[in-house]
Amino acid sequence: MRASDRAYQALRADIIEWRLGPGTVLGEVEQSARLGVSRTPLREALSRLTAEGLTAPHPGRGVIVSEVSLEKITGLFDVRISLDCTAAALAATHADQRTFRELTRRFESASSLIQESDGGRQEYYGLVAELDAAIDAAAANPYLLQAQRQLRTHLSRVRRLAQDDVARLTASASEHAQIARSIAQANADLAVASTKVHLHNSLQYLLAARTDSTAKTVREEIPHG
Repeated sequence: MRASDRAYQALRADIIEWRLGPGTVLGEVEQSARLGVSRTPLREALSRLTAEGLTAPHPGRGVIVSEVSLEKITGLFDVRISLDCTAAALAATHADQRTFRELTRRFESASSLIQESDGGRQEYYGLVAELDAAIDAAAANPYLLQAQRQLRTHLSRVRRLAQDDVARLTASASEHAQIARSIAQANADLAVASTKVHLHNSLQYLLAARTDSTAKTVREEIPHG
């Protein structure tokens, strides 16, 4: 693997997993040393991340990790609703019903994973990725898939705002089960409605979580006397 690809993958994972938070300055000297690459491949990696919107140039500070604002979250979901509802409707029309019946069963029992340690929650996130992949395969529309791939890079990052909330993850599992069930029943209208409900609930939670996080940061920055 090329040095620039290694640097790109490492930085991308660190940003999505919030090990590098919004506003973090990605200095060339520090990141080159940390990742064990020279500055030229690092610049190539940063250029790719900027093209994806995960980093941004900042006057006087080089490159920083891009912010996750309320406006950005809302904008992502504006697009996501259209894409995911289209994919769900197509999947309900063409899907292998056995695949989605099995996914329904697994989501119905996913609360045990969510209640476990981080390992169990990572397994749950893997199950969500399986549902996404199954819907992609059933929808069988390469143009739709291309649009979703770019969007999911940012959604993976935003989704981490909910990772420790057991109640929200449990509700989300139930919502995913209903989406899978609707597709298994070949009911396109119900699949679209179930997807809209899930996305509405997810958006409202994420907006509240981001507002709380911003308020906490402000409080911590105000000197107490």
